[in-house]
Amino acid sequence: MSIEKAKVRMARYSTTKTRVLQLDPRDNVLVALTDLGKGERISFLKKDYVLSADVPAKHKFVTADVAAGGEIIMYGVLVGKATEALRPGDLLSTRNLRHAAAEFHETEKVGRAWTPPDVSAWRTKTFAGYHRADGQVGSRNYWIVLPLVFCENRNLAVLKQAFEEELGFAAPQVYRRQVAEMVRLYRERKNDELQSFSFTALQPGAPSLRVFRNVDGIKFLMHEGGCGGTREDANNLCGLLAGYIHHPNVAGATVLSLGCQNAQISILQEQITRRDPHLNKPLLIFEQQKSPSEAAMISRAIRETFLGLVEADKAERKPAPLSNLTLGLKCGGSDGFSGLSANPAIGHTADLLVVLGGRGILSEFPELCGVEQELIDRCMRIEVADRFVKLMRDYAARAKAVRSGFEMNPSPGNIRDGLLTDAMKSAGAAKKGGTSPVTAVLDYPEYSSEPGLNLQCTPGNDVECVTAQVAAGANVVLFTTGLGTPTGNPIAPVLKISTNSGLAGRMPDIIDIDAGSIISGKTTIEQMGEVILDRVIQVASGEARTKAEILAQDDFIPWKRGVSL
Repeated sequence: MSIEKAKVRMARYSTTKTRVLQLDPRDNVLVALTDLGKGERISFLKKDYVLSADVPAKHKFVTADVAAGGEIIMYGVLVGKATEALRPGDLLSTRNLRHAAAEFHETEKVGRAWTPPDVSAWRTKTFAGYHRADGQVGSRNYWIVLPLVFCENRNLAVLKQAFEEELGFAAPQVYRRQVAEMVRLYRERKNDELQSFSFTALQPGAPSLRVFRNVDGIKFLMHEGGCGGTREDANNLCGLLAGYIHHPNVAGATVLSLGCQNAQISILQEQITRRDPHLNKPLLIFEQQKSPSEAAMISRAIRETFLGLVEADKAERKPAPLSNLTLGLKCGGSDGFSGLSANPAIGHTADLLVVLGGRGILSEFPELCGVEQELIDRCMRIEVADRFVKLMRDYAARAKAVRSGFEMNPSPGNIRDGLLTDAMKSAGAAKKGGTSPVTAVLDYPEYSSEPGLNLQCTPGNDVECVTAQVAAGANVVLFTTGLGTPTGNPIAPVLKISTNSGLAGRMPDIIDIDAGSIISGKTTIEQMGEVILDRVIQVASGEARTKAEILAQDDFIPWKRGVSL
């Protein structure tokens, strides 16, 4: 069955009042949409199944006899093998299921036929963005300050305190006020009031008045790399930082270097040139070992950065076609509903944007395990498919070399919520990429330049992946979660989409969109994907801020591939 037909089937069943869901006619499992009890008789497609154990929502039970070593099929693909004989109605668990994934191979047939979605409702729509000299369009206007090595982190912190507080970018000091109030009670010996003190009684203070109206902020990309690792790590770090400097959401950058580290200024400049031979934005570089003193370097950096901010404030938002949007497609804190609701929903959003000439970046190579052949067959060109095959095999070999493997990817939280094997997790995670052709494959930390769906080699780690997607040019990130994660990024808005309505109700401070209505049958995957695209346009235009932005969730972790030396 084609992905398009399977997707329609999934949407159809998710709109019924059934308590279980079959994702593909080839599957020999059913997914529980609500808690099911031991001994319950479940009817589905004219067949009855008596449950041999409680089946929590998001978990699965088998629908046919499966011998020990037999295949478990879900989403129409192999997601594991039984470690013992199973009967219809038996609950799948880590005790009776082990990871197994289908093999993949090179192909000579690429460019599979695709029926694109109707995008007539968005053809004439635009977003209000910041137009850069190189033709890119940003959804935000930031100045960034970054160290080439961890030795400069203290100096970075000094600049951060000075700039954020004086320019009005610092978040309201709500928790500082809480401590101050408790100090007052302690000094007044009001122990009873201190014991029962409630922070919820405090209201956030008014934000400071911003000095620069058109600058969204000054961001500080602190990290622990730059020296002591392999030369590959140093080159990759410089490439990652070059991606942030080149990014359309960045108006200019201040770079702090010690001088003797592996990540040299010359490497950073070479990496910038690869992405933009004619960089037309301010790049201020300060090297401590060539400065008369630390204080002199910091004072000069402050003066020149401030003058750069004055210039950055002259930028204004102007209409831009949606083809200038690049979406990072990410999931984290996934659950058993991720592949049924939020993931395919943002996959549809990506399909819509691809037809409009934009880009989607699907990453997390360990979470594409078992669906490689599907993606290979979607590649537009042989060289694109071959590169994907090579990067996947190299990544798997690196994992094995350190006594690990993709089968160890699911976290305890994933497993508790029904994602029992890496292949099962991957089959749902891949839905974030929609159904469109694959136009490019990026190694870390390359920059995206090809419209369409790009595959990017990154780990599944939430922050490492989002950090890399933004370094590749994502100016908005769509992040699905079933368990809840606050992940954000310093320069790109991260929209958090919940896979279930329970999460949206429990953690409203981090969730932007609730896709749980797909599970309840109130909304189809396609309808939710359209809602998400409309929200993307609002956020990219600066009309709305994401919850991660409001919380100042500025997560930034470069991926370190090598060992420390």
